[in-house]
Amino acid sequence: MIIILELYFKLVGLVLLGLILGRKLPDHFPLYLGKFLFWVGVPFSVVAFLRQADLSGQIWIAPAIAHLAILLGAFLAWLQIKSQVYFTKSSPEKSTQGSLILTAMVGNTGYFGYPIILAMVGKEYFAWALFYDLLGSLFGAYGLGAILAAKFGRTVEHHVNIVQVILINPALWGFGFGLLFRPVALPSVVEFCLDKLAWSVVALTLILMGMRLSELNSWHKLPQVASSLVIKMLLVPLILGSMLPLLGITGEVAKVLILQMAMPPAFATLIIAETFNLDRDLTVTAIALGMIVSLVTLPLWLWLF
Repeated sequence: MIIILELYFKLVGLVLLGLILGRKLPDHFPLYLGKFLFWVGVPFSVVAFLRQADLSGQIWIAPAIAHLAILLGAFLAWLQIKSQVYFTKSSPEKSTQGSLILTAMVGNTGYFGYPIILAMVGKEYFAWALFYDLLGSLFGAYGLGAILAAKFGRTVEHHVNIVQVILINPALWGFGFGLLFRPVALPSVVEFCLDKLAWSVVALTLILMGMRLSELNSWHKLPQVASSLVIKMLLVPLILGSMLPLLGITGEVAKVLILQMAMPPAFATLIIAETFNLDRDLTVTAIALGMIVSLVTLPLWLWLF
């Protein structure tokens, strides 16, 4: 409990700092900070943490679990929409259906997941979080997520842009570079600087999240959002988390996977919603409320499992 309270003090403090800075600094500052983190900060932090991570064991299970969680979330959201149609004889707009499914299937396993895993589990098992995010959530969001968005959205344009997001993603390139040069020995001073840079990037990403949240002011779709959050943050981790021991996954590894499955909806869902003209207000509300709810649900999962 002391570790969780200390973690939340840091997380909430950095996000609140971002909220304050987001209202004080020029509008373009978050954009520039986001670009720096996207192109430089996050790739370097991935390389740094990979050098300290344990890659032994069945680490390739992580992206498999991620894809399973994404598919289960999408299926349960689709089932919920069909149930609403059956019992209420009313159907949400297609754009709203698309946003409900997206926010129920893709979690914020990067910007929010990384600091949570590093603080609660440690750097030794961080590679499991990386594999879950970069080989699971990333392709789930911009792969299956983009396909579903094109189906439910009011336009089917910009498919090439979605492919580019995956292929040109610097974090994915940093992941490959880190794996390739992991055996290469570096001077201790270089290792020290890499480690400090990596932790600085984690702090800056949380501040950036606060800045972005300061721009989110839509809360009028709470009833619809509740169903997708229940699926994303409660049902999926409960169902799949209960199955992990049957697959021989226990201990700290199981903790990493459960925490990643229980993350709130990803910021990527907002990018996709805007690209394919889905329900932006619902997506924004899901992201903001999910961040708040996660402060209660994440300790719940640690206690339950």
